[in-house]
Amino acid sequence: MKTVLHKSETRGHANHGWLDTYHTFSFAGYYDAERIHFGALRVLNDDSVAGGRGFGTHPHDNMEIVSIPLSGALRHNDSMGNEAVIRSGEVQVMSAGTGVYHSEYNHEKEEPAKFLQIWIFPKLKNVTPRYDQITISDIATRNSFYQIVSPNAGEQGVWIHQDAWFHLGSFDQATETTYTYKKPGNGLYVFVLEGEAEVAGHVLQRRDGLGITDTNQVRFKTGSDAYLLLMEVPLQW
Repeated sequence: MKTVLHKSETRGHANHGWLDTYHTFSFAGYYDAERIHFGALRVLNDDSVAGGRGFGTHPHDNMEIVSIPLSGALRHNDSMGNEAVIRSGEVQVMSAGTGVYHSEYNHEKEEPAKFLQIWIFPKLKNVTPRYDQITISDIATRNSFYQIVSPNAGEQGVWIHQDAWFHLGSFDQATETTYTYKKPGNGLYVFVLEGEAEVAGHVLQRRDGLGITDTNQVRFKTGSDAYLLLMEVPLQW
């Protein structure tokens, strides 16, 4: 087993007033040659958008973009004709494919919207762009991981054009559990949203990240109540 540790305080940070953002991997004005991506996981941004503000219309192509709201609500519009509001307890996916324009704004005027913006390199290029969002609060289970992203349209969660699986889990203190990889050769990136957990010999705290390779199973033990995001991704594609 091999690991790469990214402590919360080592992330890139930019405060633009309307946007307070932390970058686990190189993005925009933050560059670290050792932190370009983890396998197919290219971007993991931890964003807080001020009330009524947001990202104006801009393009993407050939990227799988997953958004997970943590609090507040985001208003989405795109060139495919989709108009939607996504809130905590939901997950959004956009396959940019051949190209799409979209905007994301805080739906509320006063309270900030906090969300994770995650980009995954696709295994197929120039696919037809698509958008989807689902409610995940009704599949959330305490003290176990539940799937929110997969490569298969018929499985639980949203699906993307990549052999990647995302899971969330809320755990009580001193809970032990195991995650088994879905596909041999993949890597697992663990991101602690809240609390503390011991993972692969590391004690991880709020907003710490840990990449794990060369294994097919990882054990977890929480040191406090914890909320964890697991992102299993190909290391090569």
